[in-house]
Amino acid sequence: MSPRPFSSIRVSQQSRQQPWRQRFWQRGVPSDLDESIELDRAALLLCPPGHSDRSRSLNNFAASLRDKFRQRGVPSDLDECIELDRAALLLRPPGHSDRSESLNNLAVSLADRFTQRGVPSDLDESIELDRAALLLRPPGHSDRSQSLDNLANSLGERFGQRSIPSDLHECIELLRVALLLLPPGHSDRSQSLNNLAASLGDRFRQRGVPSDLDESIELHRAALLLRPPGHSHRSQSLDNLANSLGERFRQRSIPSDLHECIELLRVALLLLPPGHSDRSQSLNNLAASLGDRFRQRGVPSDLDESIELHRAALLLRPPGHSHRSQSLDNLANSLANRFRQRGVPSDLDETFSLFLQLPHISHAVSRSDLTAAKSWATVAEETNHTSALLAYQTASKFLDQHVTLLSSSSRHFNVVRMAAASLAVDAFSCSIRHGALTTAVELVEQGRAVFWTQLARLSSPFDGLSLPGDTGGALAEEFKQLSFRLRSAFDQSTEDQSPQIRQLTIQWNNVVSRIRMLPGLSQFLLPPLFSDLQKAAEDGPVIIVSASRYSCDALIVLSDQNPVHVPIDVTRAQVSELSSDFQSVAEQFGSSDNQNKLVGILRKLWHDIVDPVVQALSVSNVHPGSRIWWCPTAEFALLPLHAAGPYERERDNLSQIYISSYTPTLATLVRARQRVSQYASTQYFVAIGQGNPDRGKELRCVAPELAAIAQRLVPVVSSFTSLRDNLATVQGALDALNHNQWLHLACHGMPHRTQPFESSFTMRDGPLMIKDIIQSNWQNPEFAFLSACHTTVGDEKSPDESIHLAAAMQFSGFRSVIGSMWSIDDEVARQVVSAFYDKLVDDSGRLDCTRAAVALHKAVKKLRRNNISLEQQIVFVHIGV
Repeated sequence: MSPRPFSSIRVSQQSRQQPWRQRFWQRGVPSDLDESIELDRAALLLCPPGHSDRSRSLNNFAASLRDKFRQRGVPSDLDECIELDRAALLLRPPGHSDRSESLNNLAVSLADRFTQRGVPSDLDESIELDRAALLLRPPGHSDRSQSLDNLANSLGERFGQRSIPSDLHECIELLRVALLLLPPGHSDRSQSLNNLAASLGDRFRQRGVPSDLDESIELHRAALLLRPPGHSHRSQSLDNLANSLGERFRQRSIPSDLHECIELLRVALLLLPPGHSDRSQSLNNLAASLGDRFRQRGVPSDLDESIELHRAALLLRPPGHSHRSQSLDNLANSLANRFRQRGVPSDLDETFSLFLQLPHISHAVSRSDLTAAKSWATVAEETNHTSALLAYQTASKFLDQHVTLLSSSSRHFNVVRMAAASLAVDAFSCSIRHGALTTAVELVEQGRAVFWTQLARLSSPFDGLSLPGDTGGALAEEFKQLSFRLRSAFDQSTEDQSPQIRQLTIQWNNVVSRIRMLPGLSQFLLPPLFSDLQKAAEDGPVIIVSASRYSCDALIVLSDQNPVHVPIDVTRAQVSELSSDFQSVAEQFGSSDNQNKLVGILRKLWHDIVDPVVQALSVSNVHPGSRIWWCPTAEFALLPLHAAGPYERERDNLSQIYISSYTPTLATLVRARQRVSQYASTQYFVAIGQGNPDRGKELRCVAPELAAIAQRLVPVVSSFTSLRDNLATVQGALDALNHNQWLHLACHGMPHRTQPFESSFTMRDGPLMIKDIIQSNWQNPEFAFLSACHTTVGDEKSPDESIHLAAAMQFSGFRSVIGSMWSIDDEVARQVVSAFYDKLVDDSGRLDCTRAAVALHKAVKKLRRNNISLEQQIVFVHIGV
């Protein structure tokens, strides 16, 4: 339950309305509007360039087209309207009495187009035009409150898109000023109170400052007083006030807030008789609040009434209704709750009969569908129900379908992060407990690194696919256009199920179905099957390690047989504690002697996790000296599995038995194996070093490090470029990467644990961020050595998403990447790099990126002889082929 978003209908203006247009607004007859447009077109022809009434005629014609667009939604009407508004504005230069009107109208039209297509520049331009119009409407101007409102609405919309706090703050300040211009008695005052209350509610949800929620509640109360019984918006105000009180109850547990919330929702429900479109939501809200009160006071009748209201809501949401899964989930959870209280078997039977309807939903998959499927999995695990694996398969399918339709903005990363939390590892555990090992691989793959998977799909959905003839080409074009429109609609919508989204999804699903009917395209945009993922193990086994609340497991994926399960005898809490202990030790590397603590952690890793895997590899005939790939999930992603060992004389550590690499997902490794360079005959290498960044301490070994690389590689590669100091800028680095397939980067690495897309490499003029890297489109990149600190450190809340610098390079196309798990000593980096490039050159005297793991292994072995500290011996890791 959340307060309804405030109205964002922006007001446009016109100098004189045609009588047909006025009649259209009074009677709603479409032919009146069509006639008005024809007359406006004819009138414009009578006002050629230079005519004194031309700007007014352009303005009126644009207004009629805007009305038509709002009625019928034809994009070309809005495009023409915008061109006319632009032309009118050109005829009203600064100082013209009607300039503010033209600025306002063009802003409104661009905002409408943003709402339809989601192009961010339309919204940005609309905001700048609204600002310019407001400057021309100083205090006392009759249209000032309208301009304040329009600008506030657009800023509120942009906050919804990009979550920039300053937009919301400014929106609130403008709405405060607008409210002052609408004194008691003004007809628009209640809507203004409602808008300001809604924005303060948004800010409370963003910042959690209690006074924002308190003020929001008082404003909703004031709005309700201005909407007495009989007012058309009374039920909306009852709902908004009730929802805000419910929100405050969940924050502070004040019983009177919940009691008042329930009473308001009862009154609101009476105003929505059977047949009213909002009745099902009202039933749902009241049922949810009664459920809250049951959890607080334990009165059985509250739970019984909540269940009956959820039943009534479900009846109003038949199959195909966009909120049906929400009602199925709410009723099923309430029944499961009653089963826990009273143990009546029929309640549990009904719970699962409701959940089992979820796989058959037919609308665009939304967050609430995904939430419902995850609830099903939780209740099935809790009661040991046979449908648990089907629940995880359904949730994974919903996650995949929902993410497919989202854009790749970092805003949606947060949606994905919340949606995917623990789903992959729990599904993995459930599959293993059911003996479905290949399904375990498919499900863990589907629920991890979701952002990167989606980015790969969006940038090249037809990679590796041949589309037959004209039909295939036309379908590909239709798919791209619909995908763009659908992602735009999701970007600008506050909910997942607007009518526009539903309509576009039907069209999108239709074109995807038609593509899948083409020869060889039956799996288009579907998650990979085990038979596809198994190709990751062509050059050596891939070991997935996972910690779920239900079990901890390793699964060895081999190229020519079924996966091998290795039970791990630890709990998720113990893995989490080990990971946390390791992070604490790693933060102090270089400043104090943590050798004993580090060895203790590496021994525990060996004993509990890695040694059982090594024994299983040996049984599977994986010979010592072979390459292996670790695919760690969740908390395991932060642990140095490659460095585990008993650390005792006469006993081998892992690095003395196998050569370890990492991969964030199996699909990433498969893609890297398949991507063979078109430029195999020419090797272009760039070494970028920034030892004197804009901010941060000097790195003295960068220059000697680049000199050593140049000395070794200049005779070997087709072209060697070195960028240092003033040349190593953000743009300089991006430009160099457009022309080189091989990269060595020596600089400061700056991880951002809470905003991972802002993790960066420090250049002379500022940070080169992950978000810059992923927007680049480099041609056939091969290998990157990231001689910078913390390049494999990602988002602390969702390590499964692998949003870190090394992964960004890999997902941008680099087949093989060397990164670091913590801070690197400057001198150590220089020594590793010198030894590494010696070993990267193959027998024919050329660079070979598939030798990177072995080259690193040998370079590190050399370090051990030089008496380098243990943490510096194990800091570098290899990712990829």
